[in-house]
Amino acid sequence: MASGLRRLGTLLRQPLLDVLRLLDTTPAPRGEERTAAHRLRGWCADRWPHIEWRVLEHGPAGGSLAATHGAGPLLYSHLDTSLDEDGAGIRLVTGDTAPVGPLRVTGDMLTGFGLGVARAPAAAALVAFAEAGAGRLLLAGSGTHRRAGGITGLESYAGTYPLPRSAIVAKCGPPTLLWHEPGAFYLTVRVTGRSGAAMAAESAAPPGGVVASAGVVLDELSRWRTAYLAADPRAGQTGRACGVGAISGGWPDKPDLLPAQLRVDLYVVAGDPVEPKALAAELADRLRARCARSALRNCAVDVEAEPLATAAATPVDAPVVTAARAAWHDEFGAQPLPVTGWTGSTDGVVLRALGVETVRLGPRAQPAADDPRRDELSLTRLTAYARVYRRLLRDLPT
Repeated sequence: MASGLRRLGTLLRQPLLDVLRLLDTTPAPRGEERTAAHRLRGWCADRWPHIEWRVLEHGPAGGSLAATHGAGPLLYSHLDTSLDEDGAGIRLVTGDTAPVGPLRVTGDMLTGFGLGVARAPAAAALVAFAEAGAGRLLLAGSGTHRRAGGITGLESYAGTYPLPRSAIVAKCGPPTLLWHEPGAFYLTVRVTGRSGAAMAAESAAPPGGVVASAGVVLDELSRWRTAYLAADPRAGQTGRACGVGAISGGWPDKPDLLPAQLRVDLYVVAGDPVEPKALAAELADRLRARCARSALRNCAVDVEAEPLATAAATPVDAPVVTAARAAWHDEFGAQPLPVTGWTGSTDGVVLRALGVETVRLGPRAQPAADDPRRDELSLTRLTAYARVYRRLLRDLPT
């Protein structure tokens, strides 16, 4: 590393830690980032008073932090952590009710809640922007996927300000440069019979209740998933993924009642052009055929698709890709590694749909060994990405 970059890394390191500690002490679950946005704005205004820091409010409690150094690319990350470390959502997902614990810095290793989702690259983006003296910054609220999530911070920003020609998405991911990201959508499967009482199993249809035959539905979903993934054409850098994220049926307070409906919710990723409604119809036909050969033969089967975003790519010779390749090479001493089958989707797909040429890059995080609810990553590596972000803000054409 050149001596100038070494000195810059030293200068960036402390403000990076300061921002991370501030974010760690201010919850920002999706759609409830407003308090965090205002607190962060006040802190930034004190530290960098020559910059006009603004909070863009959206929805009942959403908020984003935005700032401008004049013309230039948009450096984007998101403010929300998807889950709240003290909320019901994380307990439902992890099954762990113990406190998550604060940010920990051990030598070069950062360990904390939400670092991989957003906090680490968001902190690097903020510090890089403040030191660059060029471009724009958006730490967007509601940047993670959520069903029926309302307006997002990016949508609010795009409705308020003209978008630039190019953008850099600061997000943890593979150790390379992404200019192609997959789309994503939800599928909801409903299998409906007749309710009954547990004391009289024959009163329900099918006997014993629809939930008792959930294995039939889950087995067919597993077979369908295998076929869906096997048909992946591996378009560009991206691939396919699919997972069952939630199963529900009945009322936990009244398990003596047999519910009429089983519901299964899936998250589906497609790097290639996929029509969600057509896929839902295909899955519904497959499930109906399978249920017809089981105790669920007289049940209604419905599959509903809820699109989130469509796969999108930036041309590999676009100025933002060329500049990012050069910055990567100068920082890390090699070209970005080739990647195929990447299945992580961010607001980069939304930016591309709005006509903004976009790249995504950021440090790699992994679950902490002592608590998988927390992430860990290298502070040195995070600082290196902050330098790359800073250079891109300065080098890219307006």
